[in-house]
Amino acid sequence: MKKVQVSRDWILYTLLGLLICLVALAMFQIDRQLQKLSELHSALSEQSNELQGLRSNLSSEILPKISETNVASNNEVAVVFKRAQTASRQPDYARGDWSVDAFFTNIKTLTPLVSTDLYASIVQNYVQEPLIALNPDTLEWQGVIAKSWNISDDGLVLTFDLRDDVSFSDGVPLTAEDVVFTFNFTMTEAIQAPSTRAYLDKIKEAKAIGKYQVQFVFKEPYFQALYSAGNLLSIMPKHFYEAYLKEPQKFNESKGLLLGSGPYKLPDPKNWTPDKGNIELVRNERYWGDVQPSYNRILWKVILNDSARLTTFRNGDIDFYLAVPSEYQALKDDAQMAAKSQNFAYLNATKGYRYIGWNQQLNGKPTRFADKRVRQAMTYLTDVSRIINDVYFGYAEQAVGPFFTNSKQHDKNLQPYQFDLDKAKALLKEAGFEDRNGDGVLEDKAGQPFEFKLIYLQSKEEYKRYVLLLKDLYARAGISMIPFPLEWPVLLERIKNKDFDAVSMGWTSDVEADLYQTFHSSQTLSNGDNFISYKNPALDKLIEEAGRTVDSDKRMALWQQAERIIYQDQPYTFLFSPLDLLFVDKRIANVKSTKLGLNLANVSGINLGPLPLETYVPAGRQKYTQ
Repeated sequence: MKKVQVSRDWILYTLLGLLICLVALAMFQIDRQLQKLSELHSALSEQSNELQGLRSNLSSEILPKISETNVASNNEVAVVFKRAQTASRQPDYARGDWSVDAFFTNIKTLTPLVSTDLYASIVQNYVQEPLIALNPDTLEWQGVIAKSWNISDDGLVLTFDLRDDVSFSDGVPLTAEDVVFTFNFTMTEAIQAPSTRAYLDKIKEAKAIGKYQVQFVFKEPYFQALYSAGNLLSIMPKHFYEAYLKEPQKFNESKGLLLGSGPYKLPDPKNWTPDKGNIELVRNERYWGDVQPSYNRILWKVILNDSARLTTFRNGDIDFYLAVPSEYQALKDDAQMAAKSQNFAYLNATKGYRYIGWNQQLNGKPTRFADKRVRQAMTYLTDVSRIINDVYFGYAEQAVGPFFTNSKQHDKNLQPYQFDLDKAKALLKEAGFEDRNGDGVLEDKAGQPFEFKLIYLQSKEEYKRYVLLLKDLYARAGISMIPFPLEWPVLLERIKNKDFDAVSMGWTSDVEADLYQTFHSSQTLSNGDNFISYKNPALDKLIEEAGRTVDSDKRMALWQQAERIIYQDQPYTFLFSPLDLLFVDKRIANVKSTKLGLNLANVSGINLGPLPLETYVPAGRQKYTQ
């Protein structure tokens, strides 16, 4: 019995040992398979990079040679990529490295449509693309996703023929269905996009008439038909966003739902949040374009303080520094800055203007600024010339109205309001404001002092400087203005809720600006951009008539009439258009001027398509390897 027991134990131990060996062998095999998969992944990544490089070489070297043999034009590089192709042919051109910039404020959301600030649109325009974009040299429209288009004789039907080789960054092909979806999604009332819908209101419907052909049918002829359908709509992938039609509130409250067909992409297109701080895009390795993106990554650091941004630029940790006028000349003369950077002083064709908006309705009741005489008086008290000289050191152009002074829309007979204390006091007295108790402050007929808060962006030092200057100027007329700086998200929330007395901000513009969004009475609705509750039926009629007038000369005459009304009403006190004063690290090559400004990222509200593909870092200057 004892012997039998030992034999059984030996058999059990042998079986257990064999089992352990089998498990160890299996684990070894799994490790080998994982290693093989890792090697395969690396090989595929290398091949992907090689293919991307080959594609870039094809666009910059082989295709031009083929075109010399008179092959079909569809083998040529598209016009929209010609400038980028020229850049890629430079002797020092190289792909790789990062472009690193800084934002002045935190971004509340990157989700398209619900985001309303310029900084978010800069990021989005690297990721999502329009059908067409402005040529920065000719200011004519050129195809991006669309290869051609035509407008019917009656001006009501706009048809786009799309490229058939465009795909989103996740590899799904872009078709006419995505274009139609983008329009329908934007026009869905439950989606929080009222300002965008205002621009698209003239479109009756969008429909796919083929896999790569889409039609926009307009309710009436519209002078900005190409812009509204072709450029304002950055194409959203239906397969990615469609689910949010059933959960619109989830979309409206999202922070980072961003996917598109552009040269760059969010590493995680569903889960970016503001608490991440920096915003980072990575190269879209599937990019369909004739010229591939040069940078591996695009990074924006959030640096709220001006001096901190300058220090960061001096240390080489960001590549761009937007100077304020007070420091620009000194920085140009600074030996270190001169050695490490290029500098540019320029006015964007679509730069827009700074203004003070006078809220005419607060908590459902008219404010003192509902009186045109009060608004005119405030403009007479706002010494814009002094602001330009003392705060901007001459690096700005005084604004007269919502149009550029050299635009065909602008009535050149209109002259800027000049500082006039006596005229201002006379208008205020006419409106019922006098110093009734001898304390130096104006009161209305009920004895309430003329006091108001002016909200503005906290992080911009020049805002603070000219607001303090205005505080002193207004005090000379007996008006107490309380500066009230706010962080950008809070400022936007105040504007959205119309919870302010007056606001100083800036609007970007267009080559030909449409006044509908900012000054038409219909846009006083919640979340609309006429957040000062300004209404003038005569102006509404002119805006509507100009919008449906195709003849350019007739339309310009209507715009000028509209500008004259705004000039008299002064819903805004128009301040100035500041020049951009930009320092760019010398490692960034091929920075050039265009009629739209510099060939960098969009800063204008217009999606410029692949314009940011033009700059690069030569191999010898690269410092970021991943």
